[in-house]
Amino acid sequence: MTNTHDIQFSKESMDRVEKLIQHYPAGKHKSALIPILHIAQAEFGGWLSPATMDYVASILKIQSIEVYEVASFYSMFNLEPVGNCLIEVCRTSSCWLCGAEDIIDHLEHKLGIQVGETTPDGMFTLKAVECLGSCGTAPMMQVGADYHENLTIDKVDNLLDQFRSENKKSRYC
Repeated sequence: MTNTHDIQFSKESMDRVEKLIQHYPAGKHKSALIPILHIAQAEFGGWLSPATMDYVASILKIQSIEVYEVASFYSMFNLEPVGNCLIEVCRTSSCWLCGAEDIIDHLEHKLGIQVGETTPDGMFTLKAVECLGSCGTAPMMQVGADYHENLTIDKVDNLLDQFRSENKKSRYC
């Protein structure tokens, strides 16, 4: 098991973290938690292990549970390892009404996995998430920082082929 002493930001990331903390008044440094978690997730393999969250807590001088609460609340943070290509399909009202469930079912069948799982080759992880703020172009999915809107089954198949051919890496930050 990895402990906090085995985890350390690169110099560049630590510089970013320190600048983020400085944006907030004394005693309000916890406000930098979400952007620091984004940096940590990007640097440490696309997910937040307990040791990584403990490390972030130690930097901010807060309790680990405070980090766990935030990381587990937001779907943008991964608490388990994810594939190179993280596919997040919106399933909220507009997307649902426009066929998001059909898109999710198709992706599960095409990839041979269920929502929350990763393909055996480690290429794709499929998540169903709440509103991604693109209701006017539903159904949609996010892959890394990229939105793919007005989805159809054919469009999804073309995107999967493109991601495979590019060996798409969707980690963000």
